[in-house]
Amino acid sequence: MEQGIITNLQRLSLHDGNGIRTVIFLKGCNMSCLWCHNPETFSSKIQIERVEQKCISCGACVEVCSTDALFVNDGKVHYNPSLCDNHRNCTQVCYSGAMHEVGKTYSPQGLYKAIEKDIPFFKSSNGGITFSGGEPLLQHQFLLQTLKYFKERGLNIAVESNFNVSWSIISKVLPYVDHWLIDLKFVDAAKHKQWTSTGNQKVLSNIKRIDQEKVSYELRTPLIPTANNNKEEITAINDFVHQLSNCKDFKLNPYHKLGEQKYKNLGLEYNLAHINEMNHSEFKFWSDLIKK
Repeated sequence: MEQGIITNLQRLSLHDGNGIRTVIFLKGCNMSCLWCHNPETFSSKIQIERVEQKCISCGACVEVCSTDALFVNDGKVHYNPSLCDNHRNCTQVCYSGAMHEVGKTYSPQGLYKAIEKDIPFFKSSNGGITFSGGEPLLQHQFLLQTLKYFKERGLNIAVESNFNVSWSIISKVLPYVDHWLIDLKFVDAAKHKQWTSTGNQKVLSNIKRIDQEKVSYELRTPLIPTANNNKEEITAINDFVHQLSNCKDFKLNPYHKLGEQKYKNLGLEYNLAHINEMNHSEFKFWSDLIKK
């Protein structure tokens, strides 16, 4: 059986498909969206996150660090992630949880056992499992085996994807997915490249193709100030959506900064720190525009 790397199991979710759902976040992504609130899913490997607020400066991590990434200064432990070799010895001796691993390996059976206690909530609400990321289709062999295993046990399955993968991967998992949540970030190719580091040719092509398959799917656009919150881009996205025949729903998701602290914990720079969250009236303006 394939093994997959999972960053988080988010239980009792109400915004990632029908009913009450458990969202399973798979590690690894093929885009670098500047606004992403899940930077722990960028890398496909298990890595270290340091939550500074939890550190009690006991120094145990410093003693086992072989690269001087962890050091003591003025009685406090400091961390230089650029020196870290990711051996993760520090996580084994950090009793406060300040240094901990991001990512855990599961088999399909092990993952099912981890979510089995949530099944009564699914049954009472017509809910189920949503696979997210990162980009879950990057771990497509593990995902395919897991989808088969879960479907054999009667679970409703949704997959959240950026659709920036080959159609051959999508087609393999298609029979085992009840609903797709697909990100449509930009129609403009240059802007897509600027803000996500990749083009959108595959994305748009795959959306058109899945529309012909007549399966259940919806499109979601993250509304990002200075990026796509302008009439030209929103109109282009809206026009693209209205050319489709079988899209179940299309909605905008407002930009937020809930993941900003994660960047610091991982030793990464959050490049949109200067951008404020959108107020309700502005978000309503754009939401009303796509309904016209």
